[in-house]
Amino acid sequence: FCDYNIREYSKRRTIDAFRDNKNLTDPSQLSAAFSDGKAQLEVAKRQALVYSLYAPKVKSIMDIKPS
Repeated sequence: FCDYNIREYSKRRTIDAFRDNKNLTDPSQLSAAFSDGKAQLEVAKRQALVYSLYAPKVKSIMDIKPS
């Protein structure tokens, strides 16, 4: 993801989900966790698209040149 906020949020959620689900052994629970992960990925992709549509012209406050 190009946007820092979406990238870091997705990374944090992924790491947390792997930690929470590391002991799953039941196939139905594994399938549910995998489905939830795919759904979360789709949410992040949609959010990245929305962010890209309304991206600010200046990415950083440091890029603003004084007048």
